[in-house]
Amino acid sequence: MPDTAQEYDKIVEVCRDIFLKKMQDYGMAWRILRPSSITDQIFIKANRIRSIEEKGECKVNEGIVPEFIGIINYSIMGLIQLELGRGEDKPEDRESITTLYNHYFQQAKALMLDKNHDYGEAWRDMRISSYTDLILMKIMRTKQIEDNHGATLVSEGIDANYNDMINYAVFALIRLTLENQQPAV
Repeated sequence: MPDTAQEYDKIVEVCRDIFLKKMQDYGMAWRILRPSSITDQIFIKANRIRSIEEKGECKVNEGIVPEFIGIINYSIMGLIQLELGRGEDKPEDRESITTLYNHYFQQAKALMLDKNHDYGEAWRDMRISSYTDLILMKIMRTKQIEDNHGATLVSEGIDANYNDMINYAVFALIRLTLENQQPAV
């Protein structure tokens, strides 16, 4: 029986490594984005995954694994932006941003472990395309909440949707890379 928490941590390592390397390359230019723009970036990535799944091929020499990693990292950026608001690329903030990144990934993992307990690892029997569709649904929900200026009547907020997108993308990466013994990047 696979150890979901351990598999999750392996995906965290890959995503964090890419996040930190991109922060080194690009700085924190993303700090200027509003959460709604981050949601749109996630949409672009999820839509590309769906397109590749449906067409069975991609013309840009990147498969869906980097896109799922991007969904995770942009979702964490979204959570950071919800907490801090738009900001600037200040080198002195990089350590605190990294701390927030780790905090939000651990928060998503805790949520996953709680849900995994209740649902009994049902995600392992799902199709990868279902994760894509669920992420797209969460994006549509997030966009609606954003259009309503964050107001909901009975639903969870934007942060809950970002957390769910993180976890669906982690599940996809576990299935695509760890279960199939393929490299994550």
